[in-house]
Amino acid sequence: MQQFEVNFDGLVGPTHNYAGLSTGNVASQSNANAVSNPKEAAKQGLAKMKALADMGMKQGVLAPQERPDIAMLRRLGFSGSDAQVLDKAAKQAPQVFLACCSASSMWTANAATVSPGADTLDGRIHFTPANLTNKFHRSLEPAVTGAILQATFDDDKYFAHHTHLPDNEHFGDEGAANHTRLCTEYGKAGVELFVYGRYAFNQSKPAPVRYPARQTFEASQAISRLHGLKDEKVVYIQQNPDVIDQGVFHNDVISVGNQNVLFYHEQAFLNTGSVLKEIRRKFGESPLHFIEVPTSAVSVMDAVSTYLFNTQIITLPQGHMAIIAPAECQENPAVSDYLNTLTAMDTPVKEVKYFDVKQSMRNGGGPACLRLRVAMNERELKAANPHTLMNDILFARLNQWVEKHYRDRLSEQDLRDPQLLTESRTALDELTQIMKLGSVYPFQQV
Repeated sequence: MQQFEVNFDGLVGPTHNYAGLSTGNVASQSNANAVSNPKEAAKQGLAKMKALADMGMKQGVLAPQERPDIAMLRRLGFSGSDAQVLDKAAKQAPQVFLACCSASSMWTANAATVSPGADTLDGRIHFTPANLTNKFHRSLEPAVTGAILQATFDDDKYFAHHTHLPDNEHFGDEGAANHTRLCTEYGKAGVELFVYGRYAFNQSKPAPVRYPARQTFEASQAISRLHGLKDEKVVYIQQNPDVIDQGVFHNDVISVGNQNVLFYHEQAFLNTGSVLKEIRRKFGESPLHFIEVPTSAVSVMDAVSTYLFNTQIITLPQGHMAIIAPAECQENPAVSDYLNTLTAMDTPVKEVKYFDVKQSMRNGGGPACLRLRVAMNERELKAANPHTLMNDILFARLNQWVEKHYRDRLSEQDLRDPQLLTESRTALDELTQIMKLGSVYPFQQV
């Protein structure tokens, strides 16, 4: 039976905007209040999805969330018609209002942690939506994320869905952005790596001081238990607090893995030597490639600004691996030189393919942020919602949908426009019909 790693990319929503909401995310902060282009952002994301599908990869699409989040604004005490709720919130609590307009669900690397059936006790693919408690604007996402995942993977013979962890920072969970999996083949048991920033119940342990550590050790342990993973196939790794304080807000900004390759920066982890020994021991005797990028070749600042590690490493049908990188990597001399050197090294990585995802990059997310990886076999893929899988027909239809519903300019002032809310709901209602998702949004259930 064939095995695949399917990338499910988040479709950029119609209210894509730059509010600079994410403390610790340098790109997000530096572009705060700039004018965004939702139409261009959505089309850039779709172009990347289609390009990977054309390379022979299996590619899926995850729907965006409804924004502004009127239900949350009402929960916070703003009343009246939807238009009145928008107006009152924007005037009385502008920062709360902007948080409820966040476009952050586009980064589906934070949507959930996924463990394939080859790793789990019951042989099913397990999904746990991230609670994202560290940032209010992201903590709005888990319930709808769970509904979208359930509508995408809706056969309980093959898929198991868990409720997100408790909404408390002791169990702060940022999803697959702090999780990766190494394996010989996608369909065989692998080693799951959980990277955390701090211990919630032991403050004597190392932790960053400038920026928050969003993932806790305790959350990573809980997900491993929920997914039925074996201790001998799990490695818990603490992220280097110093790089968190340099703007490395998630592990996927400083490290990425695929099959038997772990690509990481010299400063990525605490106790790197012992971590690599544990990974190698649990991985087994098969070839394993640790590609460490030294600080002398690429500084942490260059890695963060270009998202060198927030790239996708994919295994092409031809058998070798390619890195899917943002154009910013090509434009930075140090990073470009390193990638040119990497493809000539004795590793499975033989190509680098560059993509324009500037609308996402300016808001703090690169190619890897845009996708959730799901290792699947043929039966599991067939059991998934076929209307969420990229092909020529879906690509054309979604581009037409974006052209019809999205604006090409969006400022902070535009977010309070009741007409934008109406446009967004109309668009999302039509999208659920295109992708056969059912009623996953609160406004559809009123």
